[in-house]
Amino acid sequence: MRHTILVSPEKNDRALAGFLDYLKVEKGLSRLSIQSYQSDLALWTAFLGKHKRKLLTATRQDVRDFLDNLFSNQYDARTVARKLSALRHLYRFLLLDRFLEHDPTLNIDSPRQWKVLPKALARTEVEQMLTQATPGEKTKWQQALELRNRAILEVFYAGGLRVSELIHLKTADLKLDLGYVLVRGKGDKERIVPIGRSAIAAVAEYSQNARPLLEGNCKSPVLFLARGAHGLTRERVWGIVNAAATVTGRHVSPHMLRHSAATHMVENGADLRTVQTILGHADISTTQIYTHLALDRLKNVYNLHHPRARRRQAAAAEPES
Repeated sequence: MRHTILVSPEKNDRALAGFLDYLKVEKGLSRLSIQSYQSDLALWTAFLGKHKRKLLTATRQDVRDFLDNLFSNQYDARTVARKLSALRHLYRFLLLDRFLEHDPTLNIDSPRQWKVLPKALARTEVEQMLTQATPGEKTKWQQALELRNRAILEVFYAGGLRVSELIHLKTADLKLDLGYVLVRGKGDKERIVPIGRSAIAAVAEYSQNARPLLEGNCKSPVLFLARGAHGLTRERVWGIVNAAATVTGRHVSPHMLRHSAATHMVENGADLRTVQTILGHADISTTQIYTHLALDRLKNVYNLHHPRARRRQAAAAEPES
């Protein structure tokens, strides 16, 4: 029979003080190290207090919520890992000294090992970026650059390309009649990436009405050009994407467009193997950061189509008589 631990504020304080004494006397840690522990644990106790929880009754879910809260407040994975380490040391001490019976940090992976899902744009935000129009009269150069930038955005979102892949695309890599481009990814590996009608139309218009002007008399095999047939730098492409994103009120990187393309494909039912192939991931484990999206869709489809799930939903929707 387990002994039920009665928790009071005094007992929480005594447990924490005992741990700090242990670090100082038994572990022999320096003053700065102990201050670091104190700082990390102060964040933890403040988080618990805000959610009306106690140090000695915290659960594993409380620990997970705390780590999520740190990430949402822009702490990096290394810092969050250090704070989790402080909690682990605390609760191991409390477990050994019988302040509690269960360690809430047990079986929680270090944030260093987590694959943090990058931020994605909403579909409406992508649509805003792709369809915005610049008002006023434009010179032929401005028109050419506008067509180029629109084609770049469309290709980024259509194919989920990396910046390095986009700036090295060549005109010979275009297979617009077949609906794809040939992309050279990491390790110079080639892959076929399908692009949709919007991207095909944007690239075709750029190739016909803007690229000849940018190329001038200097011939270049590169698809997307700056004036004088120069290729685009990574920094210039970042600037193009971020400038287009001002309409959304967010700072947007090319990687966010790549991630948004993958996110929206999975949300619409694409399997992870297909997404892996399109993005050029060497290992499926990299693509598995999108697993939670696939699982969400799986649950929705199940609830819509499985007879037992539909029966439960219908029963829940029936009004009380």
